[in-house]
Amino acid sequence: MRSLRTQAAQGDLALVLLSVALMGIGLVAIASASVEYGDFHFGDPWHHTQRHVFYLLIGLAAGSVAYMCPTATLEKISPGLLLLAFVLLILVLMPGIGREINGAQRWLSLGVVTIQPSEFAKLALLLYTAGYLVRQEDAVRQHWSGLAKLIGILGVVAFLLLLEPDFGTTVIAIGMTLGMMFLAGARLLYVVMMVAVVAAAFVVLVVSAPYRLQRLTAYQDPWADPFGSGFQLVQSLIAFGQGEWWGVGLGNSVQKLFYLPMAHTDFVFSIWAEETGFVGALAVITLFSLLVARILRTGWRVAAQGNRFDAYVCFGVALMFSGQAFVNMGASSGLLPTKGLTLPLISYGGSSLIVSCVLLGIVLRIAQSLAIDPRPMPDGSVRVAA
Repeated sequence: MRSLRTQAAQGDLALVLLSVALMGIGLVAIASASVEYGDFHFGDPWHHTQRHVFYLLIGLAAGSVAYMCPTATLEKISPGLLLLAFVLLILVLMPGIGREINGAQRWLSLGVVTIQPSEFAKLALLLYTAGYLVRQEDAVRQHWSGLAKLIGILGVVAFLLLLEPDFGTTVIAIGMTLGMMFLAGARLLYVVMMVAVVAAAFVVLVVSAPYRLQRLTAYQDPWADPFGSGFQLVQSLIAFGQGEWWGVGLGNSVQKLFYLPMAHTDFVFSIWAEETGFVGALAVITLFSLLVARILRTGWRVAAQGNRFDAYVCFGVALMFSGQAFVNMGASSGLLPTKGLTLPLISYGGSSLIVSCVLLGIVLRIAQSLAIDPRPMPDGSVRVAA
């Protein structure tokens, strides 16, 4: 039997290996997808690769801090984090403070780096929701009023995100929160009613905004306007087609040569599929599936020990990662309308990468607590997990 210290220090080795594998793929994919773009716009083919490494180091440091922070402390400070998220979401909308790129005002400039408040808002909302579901457990399960406050907070977050506008992050935030409510035991009727209301609201938003309606129609038939509204999706599908089974080889993508816009951010999965083929794309999907399954497993195990906050956090992280991965890969393959969502741990984007590392650090902290079974042995010693 391994010693208590060794078992506790190891935590969840499988989760660590899966995370490192996805980060490694992300680094390789960014290095390949951004080389021509960086050389043309910045005179340095490795511009984005160097920045990605910089963000990755910050993310690992932030994840280490999150790993060392007790989850009880996170539960206690979650209302303050949510308040900070509200402040940042308001600041980014102020003229002269928020930075606008391609018609969207989603970034705050902090000198050498820029941050995306919406990414931090997802983290803060996740932690607050987990704490709320613990504090109001009986009310959430028995009464509609128990969900009213949380729905109101979610509505404010969604409203601020839509003002940027950030439709994709809004979908993930709402889906994550509703999923956590359901897993916490909220009545199915209430959840179905909320889903229906949200779906109706999204229909109104899509119909009322010409660019969203254009994206929807382009998604349905991108070849109807291959040089206009359907251009991105057409080029992405060409990348998938050129990849075939084994890909054209790392670094040999044609679509990244200014054919596919945002090749290193929203459509990095398309370039990866082109260079590594069906096999490489399937490997990424498998890694994400295993990662989410491992996080869910941790959540169910910690729930069995009666630690509801930790369990809800794991469920929220699994829902966020799976939702973003599904939407990003679905949009790049033509399964869903195009959305400005990053692929967690892989796409270029400092805020997304740092927040993903923090979430993994929190889950690893929770997994470490499972290494020690709190039930005492007959002789009074501590039971070590197998």
